[in-house]
Amino acid sequence: MELRLELEEQEETQLSEFAAHSRNSKGREHQEALDPLRTCYMLDRDRIIHSKSFRRLKHKTQVYLAPKGDHFRTRLTHTLEVSQIARTIGRGLRLNEDLIEAIALGHDVGHTPFSHSGERALNRLLPGGFRHNENSVRVITKIEKHQGLNLTAEVLDGILHHSGYGQTESASYTLEGQVIRLADKIAYVQHDIDDSIRAGLLHSEEIPRKHLEILGFTHGERIATLVKDAIYTTKQQIAQGNISIRLRPAVNEALAGLRSFMFERIYCGPLCLAESEKAEYIVEFLFKYYQQNPEKLPEFYLEIARQEGLERAVADYISGMSDVFCVSIFNDVTIPRSYF
Repeated sequence: MELRLELEEQEETQLSEFAAHSRNSKGREHQEALDPLRTCYMLDRDRIIHSKSFRRLKHKTQVYLAPKGDHFRTRLTHTLEVSQIARTIGRGLRLNEDLIEAIALGHDVGHTPFSHSGERALNRLLPGGFRHNENSVRVITKIEKHQGLNLTAEVLDGILHHSGYGQTESASYTLEGQVIRLADKIAYVQHDIDDSIRAGLLHSEEIPRKHLEILGFTHGERIATLVKDAIYTTKQQIAQGNISIRLRPAVNEALAGLRSFMFERIYCGPLCLAESEKAEYIVEFLFKYYQQNPEKLPEFYLEIARQEGLERAVADYISGMSDVFCVSIFNDVTIPRSYF
């Protein structure tokens, strides 16, 4: 018997009935031979982790642009923290950890340079707007390897629905995808607090005490509280017939409160806004530069321009850049060079 079949059998006996079992996957857009060793979600995970867009995350901003220090989060370390938190929740609920890991590793590959600053700029400039979750799906289905990675429907769905907060947006149809959406919020709210304190922009005493009294007074305590509550509350919800990932209302309100506090105090604070203006200027400058000089685009993006329009091609090219590469291109275009 092939190892993949043994693993699929283990899923049937070990995972929850509400988990996404790999043998029941909706499959891939383009049919291909099954891997003899790995389940479909294991294969997807490996394809993402070996992709160029995943590797570029190490040089993409999480919150602070070009921080002076080795311990600030990048988009890559954020991705790994999301994966770790989500897998812990998934194991507690007996969900498919391979699917969880694949979604986690791929959820932000469509992020722009300079984080949400770059996203805001492209959202203004690209007809129809720009959203990083949708772009992550586009990167995985079209840009990577110039033809896409041909991942399963469940992974693509989880990536598409990872963004947003609250119950108003549509949710992933798998519990694994819903876990990623919650884990993403748990990760970035907590580690952005940690980074802000490290940067000297925030002091522990400034964080609203009413939220800390519910979640915990340290970074580790807050993550532990949120992870445990997600597991136990979801188990209670499932027992009552509500098949969805949930936090208790008080815990959810505390997490939302910390998130709102971070938006007011840090994300929309004077330092981040000042740096954001610089980043948005660079992205907008390059967008207009390539519109006026399309011949400067690599051939692959020129082909996208012929098929889908120049604006789409320029957005694809710029969104794939790391912060470092984006600044390098900007300098090459704007700073005079000596001929001697």
